[in-house]
Amino acid sequence: MTKNKKIWLTAVALTGLAVWVNVAQAKSSAMQTPTTAQPKAVDAIDVQKYLGTWYEVARLPMYFQRNCASDVQAEYSLNADQTIQVKNQCINTDGKLDVSEGVAYSQNDGNSQLKVSFLPKGLRWVPFSKGDYWVLRVDEDYQVALVGGPSHRYLWLLSRTPDVDEAVIEDYLNTAKAQGYDLSTLIRTKHSAEK
Repeated sequence: MTKNKKIWLTAVALTGLAVWVNVAQAKSSAMQTPTTAQPKAVDAIDVQKYLGTWYEVARLPMYFQRNCASDVQAEYSLNADQTIQVKNQCINTDGKLDVSEGVAYSQNDGNSQLKVSFLPKGLRWVPFSKGDYWVLRVDEDYQVALVGGPSHRYLWLLSRTPDVDEAVIEDYLNTAKAQGYDLSTLIRTKHSAEK
């Protein structure tokens, strides 16, 4: 094969790949459910107040929590490099404790938009390995928080205690709806400490 023919074939292949990527992106965009609002993170959070244990009150279904049956909670602590250590745990469908640990990296000056990775330390540089964690709402005492991301695919309602007043839950879920979240598949989290 001549050099010119190789260059021509490479150019055709790259053009074909570029067209395929653009078509795939267009189809993906067309298939996304239209929403009434774009999620918006709060301007800033006080990281020190946000650290500690949070109990999951409700969530939208997600692949990584598919086996969580109850007692879902997250614990956040500050690392020396100012990243946030994340420790998530739940009781799985077999009645056993599942634990996953990761790191959250701030993406804005107000620390309200983060990227979280649960990959081993040596692989955390991989760009697509991090998920969005946006604080959409938090009360002034840092007792209840609503967390999601720009895609509307993930949503968590968190509290410092597993038992939250129903009026507070509804108020925060209304915030989620106002930001374009479809709550038709919302999962209410069970906790063994509940009365």
